[in-house]
Amino acid sequence: MRFSVDAHAIGRHQTGNEVYIRSLLNAFAAIDKQAEFITYLSSGDARPWVPSRFETRTIAANPFVRLGLDLSTKLRQDHPDLVHVQYTAPLACPVPVVVSVHDVSFLEHPEFFTRMRALQLRWSVHRTVRSAARILTGSEFSRDSILAAYGLEDGQVVVVPNAASPVFRPEHIDNAQDAVRTRFAVPCPYLLTVGDQQPRKNHIGLIRAFAKLIKAHPQLRHRLVIAGKETWFSARVREAVKQSGVADRIRLLGFVSDDDLMHLYNACEVFVFPSFYEGFGLPLLEAMACGRAVACSNTSAMPEVADGAAILFDPYSSDEIARALADLLLDPELRIRMERLGQQRATQFNWQRTASQTLEVYYSVAEQMRGSQANGALGPKSAISSR
Repeated sequence: MRFSVDAHAIGRHQTGNEVYIRSLLNAFAAIDKQAEFITYLSSGDARPWVPSRFETRTIAANPFVRLGLDLSTKLRQDHPDLVHVQYTAPLACPVPVVVSVHDVSFLEHPEFFTRMRALQLRWSVHRTVRSAARILTGSEFSRDSILAAYGLEDGQVVVVPNAASPVFRPEHIDNAQDAVRTRFAVPCPYLLTVGDQQPRKNHIGLIRAFAKLIKAHPQLRHRLVIAGKETWFSARVREAVKQSGVADRIRLLGFVSDDDLMHLYNACEVFVFPSFYEGFGLPLLEAMACGRAVACSNTSAMPEVADGAAILFDPYSSDEIARALADLLLDPELRIRMERLGQQRATQFNWQRTASQTLEVYYSVAEQMRGSQANGALGPKSAISSR
């Protein structure tokens, strides 16, 4: 078999999408020694992240060029059995498509996006999903949302949970705190949140909750650290910090590497994830794998992922967020219990299992396509329609 993967996200700081595809490729290399893999990359920094035995091709970083012409052309030259993409397949795709749709927040909450971005995703993901051989997603919540949004049959959407990268592991607290002080000049103790600075991550709500927490419990010496790439929404986040009354205790770090993030997780006292909407919520598992107590939203896929190993709150209530944080900070026994439960929960996910389940889908689609061709079908559309 010959499988191709659109890996343009690698090396471009596309956070969750980049972590997902990088982790899959490394796990593929570990568990499948027979299939050929072709990866399509857009960044010059991406090659070291790809397993050495995998073939690589360079495609345009510009999405209009990549999806409009470049990727389709490369696929015609390479003749893979399928291509795996995230959200959007190329136009005139000559091979069957497996698509990962991590969530449909652009449909359910378009207010979290710029108008043009929401429209673009609405059109391109609909086109891709309707023609894909299989759709992968990380949670039952997202599966149900995709089925409802696109009117698909149950078997077309396959739940394949994500996992924390092995880089996220417990580290001695002194080493972690020293690394954070050296790299970021952030003193301990602090609360940590991770996520791009965009509306649905609810940084503004968290900033308001943190201000209420400090006002209600002035004995707390904690700071709030926000790690995540700057975006078009960053000016709003910075203004919220400025108006919070506790600006001197809030740090915006921007994008951080996995190694730095591992230290940040380990050195924090509590990890908080106040997102309004997540199709999975990978930072929850990353923090748990590092042994941190977690407080997170009670919406979308987050309760499913946390499964009792986190303190839940209503992300639309800054009072509830503040109370959840106070509970963990002021009750050491509760915090220790949640740390233990979180580590146990994180071990239930791993990338080799995720990759194995993904490969099962690859082989099923490829064998179905070859069977259709052997029976005289004309191309990918025939294979897909016979599902």
